[in-house]
Amino acid sequence: MAKKAPAEQAPAVPARPSRGRKAAAEPVAEPQGAGKNRPTPSRRDAEQARRRPLVPDDRRAAQKASRAQVAAERERARLGMAAGEERYLPRADRGPQRRLTRDLLDRRFTLGELLIPIFAVFLVITFVVPGLYQSVLLITLYGFIVLAVLDGLLAARSIRKRLEERFGAGSVERGLNWYVIKRALQLRALRTPRPQVKRWQKV
Repeated sequence: MAKKAPAEQAPAVPARPSRGRKAAAEPVAEPQGAGKNRPTPSRRDAEQARRRPLVPDDRRAAQKASRAQVAAERERARLGMAAGEERYLPRADRGPQRRLTRDLLDRRFTLGELLIPIFAVFLVITFVVPGLYQSVLLITLYGFIVLAVLDGLLAARSIRKRLEERFGAGSVERGLNWYVIKRALQLRALRTPRPQVKRWQKV
């Protein structure tokens, strides 16, 4: 009895994958520049990133505003120092004793106020008079300077008594004589801080 030939089997059709499997199977593309495998930036790109400014884009306006603020602060300090405000004064001019010293000195007339005008007149005369008379004028000028210093010392002595009456004996700050003489040799209009009392006003 002859054997039957095996029937030919149809080729197997592959199963169609579902959408979920297809999405899971496909690799997700990594954005460029992210992850460990990103390309190393070139030297030019790194230098440009370092040179990137950390200031606002409108640098000119910022600098202009900064300069205006500094100028306003300087002007405020100048006006405050001229007006005698304590926070704007130098250390040598601060304190109640220095303020009272200035008031007591500014209320009176001193010979040192005439020193600058006399210097100006002396310079003009030296171009006119002969050399012999210039020597006489120079000796006269030196004599006036000595008188102005002595007048400042007398003023300092009088002011010291008033300070001892106000703040107590032995409590007068050091450097009073030099402080008074230095201020007494200036024109009253050019003194800094400006005089806060009128001439001959009681203090």
